[in-house]
Amino acid sequence: MATTANGAATTTTTNGVNGAAKGAAATTNGVNGAANGAANGANGANGKEQGRHQEVGHKSLLQSDALYQYILETSVYPREPECMKELREITAKHPWNIMTTSADEGQFLNMLLKLINAKKTMEIGVYTGYSLLATALALPDDATILAMDINRENYELGLPVIEKAGVAHKIDFREGPALPVLDQLLEDKKNYGSFDFVFVDADKDNYLNYHKRLLDLVKPGGLIAYDNTLWNGTVVAPPDAPLRKYVRYYRDFVLELNKALAVDPRVEICQLPVGDGVTLCRRIA
Repeated sequence: MATTANGAATTTTTNGVNGAAKGAAATTNGVNGAANGAANGANGANGKEQGRHQEVGHKSLLQSDALYQYILETSVYPREPECMKELREITAKHPWNIMTTSADEGQFLNMLLKLINAKKTMEIGVYTGYSLLATALALPDDATILAMDINRENYELGLPVIEKAGVAHKIDFREGPALPVLDQLLEDKKNYGSFDFVFVDADKDNYLNYHKRLLDLVKPGGLIAYDNTLWNGTVVAPPDAPLRKYVRYYRDFVLELNKALAVDPRVEICQLPVGDGVTLCRRIA
């Protein structure tokens, strides 16, 4: 769950919203109470869940800390490349560490890219580059990744690790909002249907704007993955739940996205409770 708010030409590109764009998973009692209250029916559940996710920056919708730790320690960490572990630990020290993609989601993306034999990919929202590194490691040596984020400083925090891993040459990093870059790509017909995979982990209020453009850029059979589509469980919070203003604001856009994807005839979808929720869209038309 990685990244700064990206692609918005409005105030959504400020550092404050960078935190908001991923802050749902690091929220205080009100948000946790709302997210867990939907399943547990009482704010008392929040006290139990307050200590969830022992590792900074890790997010999970599992109700059991022990079960999530079991997954991490049994299946994820033993297979995590040393360079990804190093970047994860560096990112954990950053004040916005909750924005990073969780290790289990990074593992999922890495395997998914190998399964579809991706070669040309895109990432909207990079943060320190944990998911970007997972992508780069999965792709062949002559592959390309167009990566966009409004904050180069965060990207450069992880860049030495990416370079040491020997995959920096695959990455074309662009600093700035993503929408203008997408519009520029669409000016050239050669870019239509040219991408195998796109990972979107950025400003939720622009997800549908990205979707509109990405459907032309992804090839038939290609995938678009939208991150944070369960928004820390607040998508099922009751109307009167005590959500913070920014959490409610972005939740409304996530709900709008989920409804739109569910009826979009151009894609097949699969929503997974990995990390903070990820929805895969396979272009069929």
